[in-house]
Order: sequence, then C-alpha cells, then structure tokens
Amino acid sequence: MLGEHHYTLTATWTGDRGTGTTGYREYDRDVTLSVQGKSDVFASADVPFRGDGSRWNPEDLLIASLVECHLLSYLHACVEVGVVVTAYSDEATATMREHGKASGAFVEVLLHPVVTVSDESMVDAALAAHATAHERCFIANSVNFPVRHEPKIVVSGGRSEA
Repeated sequence: MLGEHHYTLTATWTGDRGTGTTGYREYDRDVTLSVQGKSDVFASADVPFRGDGSRWNPEDLLIASLVECHLLSYLHACVEVGVVVTAYSDEATATMREHGKASGAFVEVLLHPVVTVSDESMVDAALAAHATAHERCFIANSVNFPVRHEPKIVVSGGRSEA
C-alpha cells in the first residue's frame, strides 16, 4: 500500500482567562487536541514554560510518537523474521536544549525497549529487528536528531540479553 497518507487534527486553545494574550502571564497554555472518532487529548506546555503538568505537552507527544512508531515497526519486523514477541515495554529518555529567545530543539531520543521473546533461539534476530524497525519508522525518519536504541531481550521464563 504505497502512496500518500493524509491526517487531520484540530487543536483548540482553551487557555483564555478572559483577557486573551494581553501579557505573557495572562493566559493558560491549555489546548485540546482532537481527531475525529478518537478521544480528545488534553495538552499544555511543559511546566518550565508555564504549562499544566497534568496535561500532555508537545515534548511528551513527540517522544510518545517515536516510541510507538518504533514499537509498531519492530513488531512487524519480528513477524517477518519469525521472532515471537510476547511482551514489549520502553522507558524512553530525551534531551532538549534551549537556545535562548524562546527557542530550543531536541538533540537526542534514546529508546530503552525491553522485549520478551518466546524462545532463546530468537534472541539474535530480535536484537537485529531493532535496526529494521528504526529504518522503517516514519517518525524517526522525519526528525532531524538521532533516535538511538539500547534494547534488552528477555526470553520467556529464561535469561536476558543486552
């Protein structure tokens, strides 16, 4: 299924306190993100940028996109090489640097996937599938900073491999 895919998302700012943007401290950074047929996502700026820490922020959403894209690409790659994955989790970390004048950029995202496979004979192929997943990840292919991986493979009821 090659081709172009189009996506639509509506972002609605809900942070007007009644005076609009009359000053930097006079409004909330609250946003509702909507996609037809899906639950809304309540977002804001990150806390250091005067946001609401109980809501998703753009930085969280970017990391989440990279993690989920890698996970889905990885599962597909494993099916192709006969690796049976029975569990997958990831505690990703990221570094963003401020440049001053309200600007900044991510400089790296590091994924830490922990993958459980059903048989010890699958460990090497499971490790190699991360490279395939990285090559195929739409989001990782779209960013201008490195997305690295430090995977750990666990065998169901068995040993761990790094």
